[in-house]
Amino acid sequence: MRIEILCTGDEVLTGKITNTNYSYMAQKLEDMGLSVVWGTTVGDDRATLLAAFRAAAARADAVIVNGGLGPTVDDLSQEIAAEAAGVGLAFHAGWFATMEAFFAARSRAMPANNRKQAMLPEGAELLDNPVGTACGFALTIGKARFFFTPGVPRELRRMLDDQILPRLLAMAGTPGVIHLKRFHSYGLGESHVDQLLEGIEAMAPDGSVKLGFRAHYPQLETKLLVRAPDAAGIAARLAPVEAEVRRRLGNFILAEDDATLEGTVLAALTRAGATLALVESFTGGQIAARIAPLPGAETVLRRAVVVRDPAELAPAIGADAARLRGSHEDAAGLALIAHVADAARNAARASHALAILVDPDPGPDGIGFGGSILIGIATEAGTACRAARILGGREWLRLGAVEMGLDCLRRHLAELPIDERIDFEKR
Repeated sequence: MRIEILCTGDEVLTGKITNTNYSYMAQKLEDMGLSVVWGTTVGDDRATLLAAFRAAAARADAVIVNGGLGPTVDDLSQEIAAEAAGVGLAFHAGWFATMEAFFAARSRAMPANNRKQAMLPEGAELLDNPVGTACGFALTIGKARFFFTPGVPRELRRMLDDQILPRLLAMAGTPGVIHLKRFHSYGLGESHVDQLLEGIEAMAPDGSVKLGFRAHYPQLETKLLVRAPDAAGIAARLAPVEAEVRRRLGNFILAEDDATLEGTVLAALTRAGATLALVESFTGGQIAARIAPLPGAETVLRRAVVVRDPAELAPAIGADAARLRGSHEDAAGLALIAHVADAARNAARASHALAILVDPDPGPDGIGFGGSILIGIATEAGTACRAARILGGREWLRLGAVEMGLDCLRRHLAELPIDERIDFEKR
């Protein structure tokens, strides 16, 4: 089945906003074994929109149109869809009542121009939007089935998952049930994991399990797409394969499915009744920024100190100023980070502390290419430390340092070794 994604809006066409909706839809479709053949972006111009709809109707089997369902004059999707299909617009009383209830629940009066959102092409199938006022709709234009979606990301995502993907899978004649299992890892490159998982697909000789990857440094997502007649078949096919993936990737798996590294760390600290102090240099406080917004973090995160220069830690956490001037290399560096982590824990009266000091290398262009990372984890029982060197530009180093720090804390809490060498380290 040939699918086209057609995104509308002057702000998208001109680059004033980043089109994250397209990437989300394309990835979701790929995860479900559906291929996007064309991607089109069109501004808010009637003639251009009409030409784009007609072109898509002639070449695609299914088209997802994103945007243009709002109440303002530049929201044109309903009108142009009706023109392309050769039908008129009809008032949808049911959706109008839904909008009235939406505004009433928020103690707001519905503006008169919102009535426009209840005007749909004649014969269109309404697609529910439980989190907004722009309903979607499906309509056949030419030989293609069009699915019209709102531009607000959270509304689009809900509609895509609940309304559109099931219809597309049915159109594609996909038998039975499809399930996507995801493993998130840090420290192993895509080619390395591909090598480690050689032969995984052969564990399902009927071809019902497909292996895939999505690299987004510093993490790698390993995907298993499973097809079966029913849920029981999914479980039977998936169980031995996912167990083998866990065995081969081992300690490098940091989370699965919708879980995150920071969520895994917070959950482990919460289960232990623990509290946490953080110290960060060079990372811009990104470790704290990933933990602090999570539900329950307010009872765990006791203190976070972000410094530009490690010397500033002397007054901030009561660290020894003389020791802060020590070398970051070899044993001296490990002794330094152990001292910082222990001082941070004591200053915050926390059960755990994670300290990370990064020393970027000065590059010939002044930008830098890599640097050293010191990580210390302190508890009442003592300290665990890790030193590493990562190659790459400043942003690569910063992202890697944040991920390594969080992952070392995850490993320590799970009683795993924190010093397993990763693919991104300088040998």
